[in-house]
Amino acid sequence: MTDELRDRYNVVVIGGGAAGLNGALMLGRARRTVAVIDAGEPRNAPAEGVHGLLGREGVAPGELLATGREEVRQYGGHVVSGRVAKALKRDEEFVVSLEDGREVAASRLLVAAGIVDRLPEIPGLAERWGKDVMHCPYCHGWEHRDQAIGVIGTGPMAVHQTLLFRQWTSDLVFFTHTAPELTAEEREKFAARGVRVVEGEIAAIEADGARMNDGRLVERQAYAIATRMEARAGFLAGLGLELAEHPSGAGVHIPADSFGKTAVPGVWAAGNVTDLMAQVGPAAVAGAMAGALINAEMIEAETAEAVAAHRLGL
Repeated sequence: MTDELRDRYNVVVIGGGAAGLNGALMLGRARRTVAVIDAGEPRNAPAEGVHGLLGREGVAPGELLATGREEVRQYGGHVVSGRVAKALKRDEEFVVSLEDGREVAASRLLVAAGIVDRLPEIPGLAERWGKDVMHCPYCHGWEHRDQAIGVIGTGPMAVHQTLLFRQWTSDLVFFTHTAPELTAEEREKFAARGVRVVEGEIAAIEADGARMNDGRLVERQAYAIATRMEARAGFLAGLGLELAEHPSGAGVHIPADSFGKTAVPGVWAAGNVTDLMAQVGPAAVAGAMAGALINAEMIEAETAEAVAAHRLGL
């Protein structure tokens, strides 16, 4: 990345993942000045590869982002390393302040800073995150097919996640851990699909399996868990844009319409920051859509100004 950051752009993109870079790519191709500010903390950094992305199946996350940055630069966009501290509205512009003291102004913002996965505090769990501890069967299920997998119950998505992972293995255990009490119907579904239920909380994840609070060791090779997902968007508080619970109950996000438009005029959101479940492909598509519509919105505003000037004979 580069540290070059001008004082002003048409659009500032906060977050340099798939959504942010694809939005910037569309804006650059639309001949808009655009800067991407990225803190360098991609959610999928621990993963060996990106899966389910046509044409780039299995590509390393870092390689995909490096290619995207070069494509943005190809159209005049700037990709800047830095962490955003706050964003405010000043007159007719947005002013984005970085933690290192730099500031940049823009007429529009595209927020694509992604999310943070909050894991339960089980010793040994975090160290394996993105490797043999996973959240998405479509992202990592194939790599762990036919293995002994344990789904760690933590929230409202646990049962759904368990039934999904049954597609990839017949050796599946559901750890109740801290999940809501299973209903009779849920237990019947698990029994019908051959899913074994292990009651009680997990004390630690060890080399050979999950150590329960009562001392039992349940041998497993891999684990699935529905994390609590939190959008990286605290820097938007000064704009009055507040995070809200996602309808799924899986975490908090920036509410936006299907095109990425938020409740604050001029501020758009794309990718996991608003769609907690989006994989890399859908996140990139959402970024492209938001970039195109930001450009369309700016064209409308510029046309209105031109018409007003034309009527005055200017």
